[in-house]
Amino acid sequence: MRYKAAIVQNFIKQIFLASGASDNHATLASNALISADLRGVDSHGIARLSGYIRLWKQKRLNVTPNLHIVHETPSTAVLDGDLGVGLVVAQEAMKIAIDKAKIAGTGWVAVKNSNHFGIAGYHAMQALPHDMIGICMTNASPLVAPTFSKDRMLGTNPIAVAIPAGEEPPFIMDMATTPAANGKLEVNERLGKPIPEGWTQTSNGKTTTDSRALKEGGAMLPLGSDRTHGSHKGYCLGSWVDIFSAVLSGANYGPWVPPFVSFLSPPPDTVGEGIGHFVGVMRIDAFRPADEFKSHMDNWIRTFRKAQSIDNNQKVEIPGDQERRIEQERLANGIDIHPTVIEELKQLSKELKITSSKMGFPI
Repeated sequence: MRYKAAIVQNFIKQIFLASGASDNHATLASNALISADLRGVDSHGIARLSGYIRLWKQKRLNVTPNLHIVHETPSTAVLDGDLGVGLVVAQEAMKIAIDKAKIAGTGWVAVKNSNHFGIAGYHAMQALPHDMIGICMTNASPLVAPTFSKDRMLGTNPIAVAIPAGEEPPFIMDMATTPAANGKLEVNERLGKPIPEGWTQTSNGKTTTDSRALKEGGAMLPLGSDRTHGSHKGYCLGSWVDIFSAVLSGANYGPWVPPFVSFLSPPPDTVGEGIGHFVGVMRIDAFRPADEFKSHMDNWIRTFRKAQSIDNNQKVEIPGDQERRIEQERLANGIDIHPTVIEELKQLSKELKITSSKMGFPI
């Protein structure tokens, strides 16, 4: 069944309000989560909502955090998220980076003591209205085995870049450093479908198409899947994200990153605080006039779109096109939510005693 985006977003906000979050933080969190559902990243939207609440119940997530800078220079800062909702913490980090870039030309913020922050692209896009380029990355629960290893050492560790254009829509790159995000495995498992070969390996290091591989002791593979196809490059990218997000900020890194799922306990011998993010903002006119740059971005985008396609049924697109297309369709026709997720939302409503009048969500 499909639901209007505004109704879904309001439901998310009411859940966060019921947990004790401020109106501002509940709004920021709901904005970030609904963006994932609208852009077609169903694994990181409302389907994640119950996960945040379970962490909150276990006191592993703070809905009233004291977000504060613990170190800074004119163009850099380290933000302590106070175990806050990553959806909110990352937006505060981007705001700090944008404010610094307005003065220094660029702004860079490393974050520690945070939690899962949704889709990286949403946070990078906060720079666009300011004629700035946004960069965002985060480390995550260790599910990924380095090339030639069986051990889970890294997260899916996404990287996002948002680059404004003039008349054309912005260039939005949002990618995991694995062949797929963990949420896609969860979606396939929920639907009872196999996953493509090259996404995961068994506990013995053999590739598998079983969407339950992780639950049976296996691991996700780096981007590239195996050494022959460049998995060492995906391993390098994931490592870079981990180091920038956590070693630089003072968060947990590698196998010490706390899991998002509440039924797994964080490692007892932590090396830092919470999950880490790294965001950056570059003012375009720190390099060349913004209008001039955006004009050339328009030319770049149009040129790439005109590249000859190998399939007449598939046009060449730029990063962000598919998500924009899905967003337009879902804004017009609503968001389809899986019945399993609906059941979780019903349970959340009961647990948090949200009345039907506040819910606004016909579930």
